[in-house]
Order: sequence, then structure tokens, then C-alpha cells
Amino acid sequence: MQREGQAILIAVFILVFLCIMLIVLFIVFQKRKNTLILKQKDSEKRFGQEIAKTQIEIREETFRNISWELHDNIGQLLTLAKIQLQNSTNKEDILLTLDKGLKELRALSKSISPETLKNSSLVSAIIQETDRLNKLEYLKAKVNVIGNEVHLDNEVEIVFFRIIQEFLSNTIKHAKATTLEITIQYLNNTVQITAKDNGQGFNNSNNEQIPNGMGIKNIIKRAQLINAEATITSKINEGTQLQIFYKELLG
Repeated sequence: MQREGQAILIAVFILVFLCIMLIVLFIVFQKRKNTLILKQKDSEKRFGQEIAKTQIEIREETFRNISWELHDNIGQLLTLAKIQLQNSTNKEDILLTLDKGLKELRALSKSISPETLKNSSLVSAIIQETDRLNKLEYLKAKVNVIGNEVHLDNEVEIVFFRIIQEFLSNTIKHAKATTLEITIQYLNNTVQITAKDNGQGFNNSNNEQIPNGMGIKNIIKRAQLINAEATITSKINEGTQLQIFYKELLG
């Protein structure tokens, strides 16, 4: 009888111990789960902030380009029309000049829209940027597209577009390049973007030698934000090349 009582006590003790262990494990699991949820929310918040920052930068860069175009392109057309009027040249020539200026203004008004990437594809937006550079004769730029274009998430395309804008800006400000080539390749659920200029280049054998103000570290950081890989290679007097590799199940 005494043995039966001891056995019951042991069984009760084991049962209580197991219940306590289950409660402890449940509490630990809940804490870890809550920590992961908080981390995920924090990551989503930072991602949203970065996307918002990127959109603002795209807009600022677009306005900067527009100011250049107003000064260097449309300004020249209006000046020409003024000279033609002063010299009383052919009325048709004046009308043609003014008509060209109006067309340029309409094209600019479209690019001002904050919905640029929502209303057009990544490829179209990049082509529009390079067309502007060609028109202003800063350098000769061209875009190659390999494969069938696939529309990615809008936020991913925004980051890609800003990275390319950053590279274009660097090429104009620092590279002293005369040509720029961008290749966008769609293949087997991957997107690979390569941008290369023929500028003066720099020694990027270690990150400390990257020139200040070029935003290269920012480019790599932004690529990581959307789980893409970005690499930048450059040699003095041999130009600079940016490669972005992105893989995702595309719909």
C-alpha cells in the first residue's frame, strides 16, 4: 500500500514537472515568436522608409535633369526662335522651332509626374533617362534588352531605377565618360542589369579607395534591400561597370 502511494506521488510529481516544462517551453516559444514578429515589423518599417527615401531621391534627380534640359535644350530652342524673330526669317522656320519646343515641354511634363514608374515599365523609364542624356549631348548612351521584359514588384523596380539613376549621375559627375551602355537581361526567372561607361575609372581593389560622394556603397546597400546582388568593378582609364543580379519567382 505504501509502495502504491509512493508510486502515485512520483507519478504526480512527474506530471507536475512535465506541465511546468511545457509552460516554460511555451513561454520561451512565445517570446521568440514575439521577438521575430517585432524584427519582421522593424524590417518592414525600415524597408518602407528606404522605399520612400528612394522615391524622393528619384524625384529630386528627375527635377535636376529637367532643370538641365530646360536650360540646355528648350532654352536654346526659345533663344533660336527669338533670334529668328529679330532677324525676320521665314515664318515657317519660327513655327517649327516653337513647335519643337512645345513637344519638348510636353515630354518634360510627363517625366515630372511622381507616378513615372507606375505608369511605365523599368525598361521604359531607363530608356527615357538615357534619351535625355543623349539629347543634352553629355555622352552617347544606349540600352540593350535581352529576353522578354518581366514586370517586377513596383517597389523592386523603384530601387532598380534609383540605382541606375545613381550610376548615371556618377558617370556624368565623376567619370568624364563619352559612352555609356546599359544591358538588361531577362532569363530563367532572373534579371541581370549591367551598366558600363568608358570613363577615367578608379581603383576599387579595396572599398577605402572608392572616391567620396560617388554613392557606391549606397548602391550596394540598396541592392541588398531587395535581395539582389550588386558588384562594381573599375580600373583607372578603363571605365566603371555595375552589375546587378536579381532572382525571384516571377509572375
